[in-house]
Amino acid sequence: MTEPLDQFDRSILEIMQRDCQIKAEAVGEMIGLSASAVQRRLKRMREEGIISAEIALVDRKVAGNPMTFIAGMEIERENYDALAKFRMWVAKQDHIQQVYYVTGSVDLVAIITAQDVGQYDEITAQIMSQNPQIKRIHTNVVLKDLKLGMFVPMQP
Repeated sequence: MTEPLDQFDRSILEIMQRDCQIKAEAVGEMIGLSASAVQRRLKRMREEGIISAEIALVDRKVAGNPMTFIAGMEIERENYDALAKFRMWVAKQDHIQQVYYVTGSVDLVAIITAQDVGQYDEITAQIMSQNPQIKRIHTNVVLKDLKLGMFVPMQP
C-alpha cells in the first residue's frame, strides 16, 4: 500500500525530476533531512512505483531521429477489446514514444519519432498492417519543439 506523500517526499520528487543524478546529501541539505533519510524515502518511492523510471533524455537529432509526428488514430467502434492487444504491440515499438487513449475525433494519440517522412510512412504502414483494428491515422508533423518535458508538478 502506498503511503501518502508528505512535504519532504514532494520536495525530493521536485528535485529528482530536474536532476535524478543529484546526491542524497545535496538533496538533504536543500530540504533539511539527512542523506540516509532521503535515501530511505527514495527507496520507498521507487518500490511503490511513485518513481517509475530514472532515464537519460537523448537529443533526437543526435540520435538520428530528428522528426516528430503526432498521429491521431481511429479504432473500429466495435473493436475496443483490441486496445489491450495494441497496448502490448506498441510497448515493443521504440519509435512510438507515447500513446494516449483520448476523447474527441480520434481514439488514440501517439508521439512518433523518425528519421524522415519515409521512415514515418513505414512505421504507419506497420501500425496498420499489424493492428487491423486501427482504421485511420491522422498525422501532424511537428515543425518546431516549443517545450519538451515530463515534469509532473507536485501539489501541496
